[in-house]
Amino acid sequence: MTSVPESATRTALQFDDFSFSYENSEEWQLSNINVRIPRSQRVAIMGATGAGKSTFAMALNGLIPHHHEGQTHGQVVVDGLITADHEPIELVRKVGLVMQDPETQITGQTALADAAVGPANFGLPREVVIERATAALGLVGMSELIDRDTNRMSGGQKQRLVVAGVIAMDSDILVLDEPTSELDPQGTSEVFAIVRKLSRESDTSIVLIEHEPELIADWADRLIVLAGGRVAFDGEPRNFFADTVAVARAGLRAPHVSEVANDLVAAGAFNGTIPVTLAEAVASLPPWEERGEPAAKSAPEYGPAVIEARNLSHTYEGGVAALTDVSVSIAAGEFVAVLGRNGAGKTTFARHLNGLLRPTGGELLVEGKQSHRAAVSDLARSVGYVFQNPDHQIFANSVRDEIAYGLKNLGWDEQRITERVDEVLHQVGMTALADRHPFNLGKGQRQRLAVASVLALSPQVLVIDEPTTGQDWLGAQSMMALVRELNEQGHTIVMITHDMALVAEYAARALVFAGGSLVADTSPQELFGNPDLLSRGTLIAPQISELARELGCPRPVTTVDEFRREWGIEANYAV
Repeated sequence: MTSVPESATRTALQFDDFSFSYENSEEWQLSNINVRIPRSQRVAIMGATGAGKSTFAMALNGLIPHHHEGQTHGQVVVDGLITADHEPIELVRKVGLVMQDPETQITGQTALADAAVGPANFGLPREVVIERATAALGLVGMSELIDRDTNRMSGGQKQRLVVAGVIAMDSDILVLDEPTSELDPQGTSEVFAIVRKLSRESDTSIVLIEHEPELIADWADRLIVLAGGRVAFDGEPRNFFADTVAVARAGLRAPHVSEVANDLVAAGAFNGTIPVTLAEAVASLPPWEERGEPAAKSAPEYGPAVIEARNLSHTYEGGVAALTDVSVSIAAGEFVAVLGRNGAGKTTFARHLNGLLRPTGGELLVEGKQSHRAAVSDLARSVGYVFQNPDHQIFANSVRDEIAYGLKNLGWDEQRITERVDEVLHQVGMTALADRHPFNLGKGQRQRLAVASVLALSPQVLVIDEPTTGQDWLGAQSMMALVRELNEQGHTIVMITHDMALVAEYAARALVFAGGSLVADTSPQELFGNPDLLSRGTLIAPQISELARELGCPRPVTTVDEFRREWGIEANYAV
């Protein structure tokens, strides 16, 4: 059997009592899934790590069961075709899938060549292929990068390119597995606008896996929450997000506006319907009541400068100027967020800090020493760099060996290495995993291991690139608790991130880059309360900051806890 009755094809996608377990696994990754998705619907999928979200996505285009073997019950039907009876090369005409890691989907040498791969494989005329690829690149804001070498793209640019490549295939169904995880806030808004337009102007059905509740509440027609491989919720997003207790129990986070609205209800300050979007909250919540000036905060004390950039510039081969005359000083013990849209120069700046890049103009001093005169191995003792993708720096066969690698290169004796590794394992909470193979760990654990491997060298500065990308809310909280603890122990933290909520919650200082220049050096409070600064960095303030401003708060508010303190209310939920 290769198809279902015509009456059933009115739905774009359907799971009929579907269960799946990967080969050699003792658990069902999906269990008894019954879901029907009609054409043109925007569906969001949420769930904690291990809930089955990516397995759900891969079942839609035939990667499961054709490329990922295992035990299957029931069936998945896509546009009338039973996926088990049709190869992915046939199903891809109907379902376009954007996976989490963009590098696994990029094959072309240039942006145009890569975006053209899909329609070219369909055997379309060359002019049609070029037209589709060019239009798709324009939709994702990459028209000016049409000839850019894909190997010289930032992570965010690669993410946009993959979305463009799938759009160019003109599939009726679009499945996106965390498509904005490496995009800046402006880029994220643009991608959501693109998929909204596709569903509005065509019959395209869109299935989106996403962690950010604010985005889902404002975008999705329908929300499916997975837990332990089963459907725990299926309905309108507002019916889930308004119940912050249920959201917390699912290991997820409610939108900021829903959290504070529930708190206001408990405090007797609001008795309306719980809002789930900013617009609803502004329209329904009471205006701000001034409760006096907040308590003055004492300025933190920091040590001497550990990083000093003096007119730092960098031009890549081919003439691309990535940094221009950047001058900034970072003191020992600071927690600094490095911000800006994709391609703004953030990563280029950060990679100078440990010698992965050398200045082509100006100079960089690390603990008073000129970086271009020091070996990378020497700089690693002062500055540890944790890459965005932990798999780019993990290669040993056990957690213990991974942490010990740098120490062995320094010539430490075995006893001293063992003592230091045990110390670091305890510090990052991985003692019980010491003998595990790194690639048998979850992504959050591999991220911790990457931190541990650089921490072993006792660097004063830790540069952490997007520490929570691809992690659920609980994983992100755990990771950031570790980073905060390291900062409290005296480490200087330089965090590259697109997550403004992380900046508000953890950073004391924000460096904003745009076009290769440092355009702002300020506090998160000043940044999120200044629309002009946000515009220069193409950044978007956290939802709670926007809400406080719209309700009339005279001071910048950056976190939900700060909103509660300012209003004088308590949190109203517990897991």
